[in-house]
Amino acid sequence: MTAGAWMSGGVVAVTIALWATARLPEYLVALLFFTAAAVLHLAPPDVLFSGFSSAAFWLVLSGFVLGAAIRKVGLADRLARRMANRLMGSWPRMVGGVVLLTYGLAFVMPSNMGRIALLMPIIMALADRAGLAEGSRGRIGLALAVGFGTFQLSASILPSNVPNLVMAGAAESAFGIHFSYLPYLLLHAPILGVLKGLALVVCLCLLFPATLQANATEEPVSPLSAAEKRLGVLLLATLALWMTDSLHGISPAWVGLASACICLLPRIGFLNGEEFAAGVNFRTCIYVAGILGLAALVNHSGLGAIMGTWLLHRLPIDPASPGGSFGALVALTSALNFTVTANGVPALFTPLAQPLAQASGLPLLTVLMVQVIGYATPLLPYQASPIVVAMGMARVPARDGIRLCLALAAITFLVLVPLDYGWFKLLGLIPL
Repeated sequence: MTAGAWMSGGVVAVTIALWATARLPEYLVALLFFTAAAVLHLAPPDVLFSGFSSAAFWLVLSGFVLGAAIRKVGLADRLARRMANRLMGSWPRMVGGVVLLTYGLAFVMPSNMGRIALLMPIIMALADRAGLAEGSRGRIGLALAVGFGTFQLSASILPSNVPNLVMAGAAESAFGIHFSYLPYLLLHAPILGVLKGLALVVCLCLLFPATLQANATEEPVSPLSAAEKRLGVLLLATLALWMTDSLHGISPAWVGLASACICLLPRIGFLNGEEFAAGVNFRTCIYVAGILGLAALVNHSGLGAIMGTWLLHRLPIDPASPGGSFGALVALTSALNFTVTANGVPALFTPLAQPLAQASGLPLLTVLMVQVIGYATPLLPYQASPIVVAMGMARVPARDGIRLCLALAAITFLVLVPLDYGWFKLLGLIPL
């Protein structure tokens, strides 16, 4: 390792430790990271601050604007009122309904950030109607249901998750392998979609218990206001463009940004300058830019490649033990997740797939598919920026996100990974 790689490694390690322990506010840690990396000349500014020019950053910001507009015009409360009639029966029913909604929406809407921007204000209005006050355990649980359900479960649907798309592109360019929608769904949906969704519901109900406020009176349904109608049309158009991004080629981020600009236009839009400042959580935007900048620094410094090669030579993989090799590959992707975060794992892991397949005796396709389990199971919230955004929108304390991450990861590694191994073998991806 060069001196620059050692210094980059030190800065990355300290940044991750501060995010993991929540000893300082997450946005301050991001600013300190930018400062240290810039002062030490660890990367050019266009690399270090690439998070601010990324599509993810602008989709996060536009998501906050759309969410604020949905809340202001009353559309969030109207939709929450309709949902409440079906989900008010019990706390597990409400949590399960929200998790199911996040998973179902992933089939028709490709953007994690867009789904969170659309759902969070509605679910927070649902929490208000259920009597879950700001900062209560139940309200935090519903917010985490949106964040974790949106990111983790969507990994089982090929076009609905950014790491999936990175992996598919890298595998096609490196090995000429093209993933198909239905075979990918069959491989991952039963375990990483359905069973993991059930595990998420159980964790949320146990870690964030809540009592719903009884609401026996039915409120009369008022007609849609002019503002609600205009915003509804805008949201439908935005959703249609998000769902058809593969046809028109416009990134979901720029679609969201255009919609946010319309929301801010005088007389036409829905928010003024003060409401824009109050509705956008800029500390979360800085945090997301910091996560993306950290991943860019790891790749630029060569630290990711060094770490991947080092781990490759120390993994307990053996052609005679396919089960052990399967578990070791999951552990490798989880370890890479600490430094390059979920979006960067497939870019780093996929080029290593060929030597890993040769060393483990597993088919190349199997090695490529194993990484989905690892990057879809973050051990800390910062490893998945959609979870960070969801926590920021609902003002969820970092310790609660960490608790849920660790609980769900424990269930995944102890229960779901062995089930995944059996499912891979049943489908013929692991030789009998």
